[in-house]
Amino acid sequence: MIISIASGKGGTGKTTVATNLALALGERVELLDCDVEEPNAHLFLKPQIERTERVDTPIPLVDEAKCTFCRKCAEICRFNAIAVVGRQVLVFPELCHSCGGCMAVCPEGAITEIGRELGTVNSGHRGTISFKNGRLRVGEAMSPPLIKKVRAARDPGRITLIDAPPGTSCPVIAAMNGADFILMVTEPTPFGLHDLKLAVEAVKLLGIPCGLVVNRADVGDDKVFAYAREEELPILLTIPFDRRIAEAYSRGETMVEALPEWEPKFLRLFADIEAIIERGAAK
Repeated sequence: MIISIASGKGGTGKTTVATNLALALGERVELLDCDVEEPNAHLFLKPQIERTERVDTPIPLVDEAKCTFCRKCAEICRFNAIAVVGRQVLVFPELCHSCGGCMAVCPEGAITEIGRELGTVNSGHRGTISFKNGRLRVGEAMSPPLIKKVRAARDPGRITLIDAPPGTSCPVIAAMNGADFILMVTEPTPFGLHDLKLAVEAVKLLGIPCGLVVNRADVGDDKVFAYAREEELPILLTIPFDRRIAEAYSRGETMVEALPEWEPKFLRLFADIEAIIERGAAK
């Protein structure tokens, strides 16, 4: 089972929900932090990192001794990552999407591929909980390949929790696509509602069942709750604006550790997700 925990905007408590759910489930679970531009689940889970793997993406390498400067490589590239200027071929690695099209169309076989560093994947554990995260190289814009690398390392024998990036762009889709359930985390504010609507529309396109956690549920207004009723989006957990939770967060502690009464609530959350998935499978 794969549960992707997402949010339309940052700061709603997505990582809080992911880490608390992981700790509540214990040995059955693995947590994949796919928020590769700003991974922070490790700050709360505090795993022991055992292995770090560099992740590269292929980019073209042109042998100008073989090149006839026919421009076919430049013509096929829709991202302008390769250009022919006179008797010289220019490659712009940061624009390359690693599709291999330039290499495929080169009639002279003048293009091969070399690796460009995207970032790293770190693997470890917290007790019986398996943990992996990706960390994008500073200045790198191409996060989806790194997210896919983190996901490729999942253990199919465990319940997989994915801490997705915030927003609704390509990195989020890479973290949500193929999941069995999307757990959206929001807050009852105008910004929270606006970005929740965008995220829910993206989930609809993917055709994945979805539920909602409302964090800081007793601030703001009731428009998020009204929207959830209109969309028939089940609210599976509400978390109050509680000073004790905020204090635990500031110390890098999870709710289930600092406030043990929250562990059965997160277990109930998982049971509700399981029930929704089973009902969908039975249709």
